[in-house]
Amino acid sequence: MKNSLSLLLACIFASQVVTAQEVCPVIPMPNQATFAQDHFLLQDNTPIIANDPALQGTAHSLQKLLLRYTGVRTAIQEKSGQPAIIFQLQKGTSPEGYNLQMSGKAVVISAENETGLFYGAVSFLQLARRFPGKPIPCWNIKDAPLYKWRGFMLDESRQFFGKEEVKKILDEMAFYKLNRFHWHLTDQPGWRIEIKQYPRLALVGGIGNYHDSIAPAQYYTQKDIEEIVAYAAALHISVIPEIDMPGHATAANRAYPEFSGGGSAKHPEFTFNPGKEETYQYLSNILKEVDVLFPSQMIHIGGDEVSFGNEKWKTDPAVQDLMKRQQLTSLEAVEHYFLKRMADTVVKLNNSILGWDEVTASSLPPGKTIVFWWRHEKQEELKNALEKGYKVVLCPRLPFYFDFVQDSSNTVGRRWPGNLFNSLKSVYDFSLNSLPANVNRNSPLIEGIQANLWTETIASKQRMYYLTFPRLIAFAEAAWTHTEKKDFVQFEKRLKSALPLLKAQGFYYFENPKLTPEPIK
Repeated sequence: MKNSLSLLLACIFASQVVTAQEVCPVIPMPNQATFAQDHFLLQDNTPIIANDPALQGTAHSLQKLLLRYTGVRTAIQEKSGQPAIIFQLQKGTSPEGYNLQMSGKAVVISAENETGLFYGAVSFLQLARRFPGKPIPCWNIKDAPLYKWRGFMLDESRQFFGKEEVKKILDEMAFYKLNRFHWHLTDQPGWRIEIKQYPRLALVGGIGNYHDSIAPAQYYTQKDIEEIVAYAAALHISVIPEIDMPGHATAANRAYPEFSGGGSAKHPEFTFNPGKEETYQYLSNILKEVDVLFPSQMIHIGGDEVSFGNEKWKTDPAVQDLMKRQQLTSLEAVEHYFLKRMADTVVKLNNSILGWDEVTASSLPPGKTIVFWWRHEKQEELKNALEKGYKVVLCPRLPFYFDFVQDSSNTVGRRWPGNLFNSLKSVYDFSLNSLPANVNRNSPLIEGIQANLWTETIASKQRMYYLTFPRLIAFAEAAWTHTEKKDFVQFEKRLKSALPLLKAQGFYYFENPKLTPEPIK
C-alpha cells in the first residue's frame, strides 16, 4: 500500500510537470507528439524485448545508454509479463522515422530499420534522463527528420583535441539525432591522419597547430580512426574525412616538399603541384588508404580558396608545361583540371566526391558530387550548383559557422561586416525560407544542413565546447523538425532542462555571459 501511494503521488507530480510544460520535452521537437495521460516506471531489471535478431544491436545500445545516463540496469529478454521496452520492425515509416507508443505497461518503439529504432530509443532516453528515478510521462510520438543530412564539422588541423573529445561530440550528436560527422583532418597548420605509405605526413606534417607552430606532432593513428568510426557507427553517425586539395596543403608539403606547388607570402607552400604526374599518384595513394578507413563512401576533397596561394603556378615549369599540353588558358583552368583528375580517383574508389562550393565551376560529375554551400554572400553559387544538378549541403557562414561569436559581449571570434554574428536564435531560425528567392527552395537536391566549427580562435577543449553548445542543440532542431513545428520561445524552455545534462557531462557551454564567461583561448 505504501509503495502504491508513493507511485500515485509521483505520477501526480510528473503529470503536473507535463501540464506546466504543455509540450513534449524531446529535442529535436517531434513532428507529432501527444501526451498519453500515463506514466512508465523505469527501474532495474525492466525488460528490453527485441525478438528479431536484427534488432539486438539496438537493444544493447539502449541498454548501455540507459545505464550510462540514468544508472538503471535493464535486462534484455525474449518475453516478459511485466512493463517492458519493446522494439519492433514496422514497414511504412520513412528511412529514419519511428513511432514511440508509451503506456504504463509498455514502451513500444517501431520503425522500418535500426536507424529509426535508434532514434526512437534516443527520444525515450531523453525522457528517462529528464525524470531520473521517477515515473516517466508517457508520450505517443510519430516522427521523422526534415533533412537527410544533419551534419557537424570539426576542424582538427588547426587544433587537435583527441579521440576522447571526439567521442563526446559524437555522443551529443547522437543524443540530438545528428547523423554526419565531417572530420577536417588536413589543412595548413597540421596533418592529423596516419598514412602508412607516407609516414612523414603525420610525423612531420602533424607538428604544430594554429597557435603553436612547433607543438609536438599530434595525429590519429589508423587504429584510432577505426575505433572512432566504429564508435560513430554504433550511434548511427557516418564519418566523412576531408583531405583538402589542391590548396590548404602546407602541412603535407612540409612533409613531402617534392609535391608542393608553392604558395604566397601569407600562405607559404599552400598548394600541391598540379603539373607533376607524380602528384596525382601520391594523392591517389593517400586516398586509397583513407577509403579503407572510412566506410561512408564519401571523401571530401576541399577545393576551396586555391587562389590564396597558387601564384607560383605562373612560373612553375611543370605547371606551365601542363597548361600548354592541355590547352589550359588560366590558373583557374589548371585548378579545374586538377580537381577533375582527383574526382576520377574518388569515383574509382566507389566514393562520392564532396567539395566546398568552389568546385561547382569544375564540371565534376553531378550524380557523384555533393557541393557544400558555405559562402552565404555568394548566392549565385548555390543557384548554379542546383541548376547543374549537384546535390547540395547548406552550411552558410551565417548562421552555421560556429567560430563566429554568439553574443554581442563576446570579444574573441569572427563577426561579419555590419557586426553580424551567429546567435542561438539565428541558428535555430534557419529554414529553406532563409534561402535567396531566386533559388529553388524545394529542390530535392538539397540534402540537408551542416554546422562547421573552424578552430583558428580555439586553443582548448573548454572554448571548443563553449562555441559548440548550446548552438549545436538549436541546430539539431533546425535540421530535424519541420519549419511549421518550430517555436523558439518553446525551444528555450525545453533547452533550460537540457543544459543541466550538458553540465553533468562536463561541458562548458554558453548560457549567460555573467554566469559562463567567454574563454579567450
